Amino acid sequence: MHVSSALHADKQQGCDEREDFMTKLRLAIVGAGPAGIYSADILLKAEREFDVSIDLFEQLPAPYGLVRYGVAPDHPRIKGIITALRDVLDRGDIRIFGNVNYGTDITLDDLKQHYSAVIFATGAVRDSSLAIPGIELDGSYGAAEFVSWYDGHPDYPRTWPLHDESVAVIGNGNVALDVARVLAKHADDLLPTEIPDNVYSVLKQSPVTDVHVFGRRGPTSVKFTPLELRELGELRDVDMILYDEDFDYDDHDRAIVAGNKQVLVIDRVLQQWRQREIGQASRRLHLHFYAKPVEFVDDGNGRVAAIRYERTAPDGQGGVHGTGELREVPVSAVYRAVGYFGSPLPGIPFDEYHGVIPNHEGQALHTEDNTQFYGVYATGWIKRGPVGLIGHTKSDAMETVSHLINDLGNWWTPSEPSEESVVELLRSRGVEYTDLEGWHNLDAHEQALGAAEGRARIKVVPRDEMVRISNP
Repeated sequence: MHVSSALHADKQQGCDEREDFMTKLRLAIVGAGPAGIYSADILLKAEREFDVSIDLFEQLPAPYGLVRYGVAPDHPRIKGIITALRDVLDRGDIRIFGNVNYGTDITLDDLKQHYSAVIFATGAVRDSSLAIPGIELDGSYGAAEFVSWYDGHPDYPRTWPLHDESVAVIGNGNVALDVARVLAKHADDLLPTEIPDNVYSVLKQSPVTDVHVFGRRGPTSVKFTPLELRELGELRDVDMILYDEDFDYDDHDRAIVAGNKQVLVIDRVLQQWRQREIGQASRRLHLHFYAKPVEFVDDGNGRVAAIRYERTAPDGQGGVHGTGELREVPVSAVYRAVGYFGSPLPGIPFDEYHGVIPNHEGQALHTEDNTQFYGVYATGWIKRGPVGLIGHTKSDAMETVSHLINDLGNWWTPSEPSEESVVELLRSRGVEYTDLEGWHNLDAHEQALGAAEGRARIKVVPRDEMVRISNP
């Protein structure tokens, strides 16, 4: 169904009662990743009875969120989504204010003064917690922080402590495979990508020889995609190590392989790897299934010396149970890729357990009584948690926008709705914001840096330099 038709169906009820309300929507969207940009695009294309003016606020000087700062640099096909996002912004009917932090540079009270409503599309960028002994040891790292480092996020240190020959990655999702691949891959093989210079320099000096990936379930229950898995097996000078004991499938596993095309493809890839000759490569990537981490072992000086895990077994129904058998693998660094988690926003209800804004299909709810928090909406991972791919983000945004349109009678009534008033506010506070022209400047500069070395782009990392190039 076309988006206009889908939204129009939601708008019919109560349409007559709303005719006397305002006919101009001044909308703020906080977060210029896919969720925020899709929401703006869907609303502008929707059938509606009012005019729309949309401002996107982004805390970073550049747009695109996790597509720019959460996808490994050697994923050009996935990063191709930026082209679609760029097309939306380049139409010129959405203003963008980069380098603006919600909560300090602009507040909820400010938004109420200048806008009719706000959609929060701030995503989930923190690591989910993992409550096992040794989590606090030196050498225990959150995967989200590592991803932000190798993607050149401006708010993370320029260096990373890659001093270890044997490392572990916990998780069986796409992020876990990204982290494992970047750790195992030879730095020179990343040069054709947009990898920042400082990241290449650190990876070039990495002494890693063995990367161990641990997942508590079996090969038929993994959360990564066939594309991610195939890319892992294409690494130059890296042996893929699998263990026969992990492939003793029960009837349930065999039924899953036979009945699910994606699992079938994953199984075929893994079975092909089992037939490969090993022992010639300088690096090894080990996949450990049925391995539930239970402790990071202390070397006696407060640093990781090993990962201790319990061997699990299938329960015949798609789950696993513990066997009581404990094993250890010597490692001196552990990367926890067990999921992302949302962050609370000043003045906005927050569900501490799920890491989201409590909501009903995108309508924010008060935590005390689950009544609607009028004027505030959510979309993307801050709405539903860190699950789903780009397709889910689009349908998610459509649902939120549908409610926004239908809630016309409950919008805020801004006292200063003019578009210029927001610009004056930011300038009065000394906020050095970037706009669409500024992003074009930075984009062109990064591409020029890359062209000089035969690469598509080289990212500029320091925030102040990003702003200076954006606003010459």
